[in-house]
Amino acid sequence: MNFEKIIKIIYLKIKIFCHYIICVFVCEICSSLRSLCCVIIDSMIISHYGRQHFKLQVGDLTVAVNPLSKEGKGKVAKYGADVTLITTNHPDYNGAEQTEHGGKVPFVIRGAGEYEVQNIFIKGFSSETKLTEGKKEKVYQNTSYVFIIDGIRVTFLGALSEMLKPEHKEIIDETDVLFVPVGEDGFLLNPYDAHKLAVSLEPKLIIPMDYDEQSLPIFLKEAGAEKIDPVEKLTIKKKDIEGKLGEVVLFHEM
Repeated sequence: MNFEKIIKIIYLKIKIFCHYIICVFVCEICSSLRSLCCVIIDSMIISHYGRQHFKLQVGDLTVAVNPLSKEGKGKVAKYGADVTLITTNHPDYNGAEQTEHGGKVPFVIRGAGEYEVQNIFIKGFSSETKLTEGKKEKVYQNTSYVFIIDGIRVTFLGALSEMLKPEHKEIIDETDVLFVPVGEDGFLLNPYDAHKLAVSLEPKLIIPMDYDEQSLPIFLKEAGAEKIDPVEKLTIKKKDIEGKLGEVVLFHEM
């Protein structure tokens, strides 16, 4: 083999190698751009259907929390969810069947533990709570959930009726969006304790739930938020809530 052929072979191999390197580099750039686009486009949309029933949507993903059952007190809403979280096996909070719709059958979580579903990391911890069912008072297990969707850390306390234990606060660690029940002494957190607990967790946004005409004004006064206007839906991105601390969000019921 003469010198000219050797040079041509070497040149060809270098050309093929360079082409490969360029392709890999371009693929990495495209992948990064796709990820960046997803971050830019996707927002979390939160809707409230009464009591403790909330729907959280990010892109095509839908998470339902504490949908009302047909036996519960309030308006029943039906839609399809990918994941449904149930904090308490009580008719006002356990209507998971209402989130089966349009071909969607959700993955239902009903208790404490650690879960990973649809790229959502979920932790649940339990406590006891006292609720009425009909004319009777009963003690139930309540599961509070901490989960992350699209970089936003959410804490949903459920039917909590007592202040959190230190080990529960360690699980929460920090939170962007806090859902806190506002009830009365003996049934859910009273408005004073609800506000005290919410402030101690230092969330960026506080969403009160399960309140009535007596408890809500007290909670809002404690929070200095008497004049806030309710929203139909809340649409947020991670960057939108950076720098916020303890801002109360109130919803119109869907």
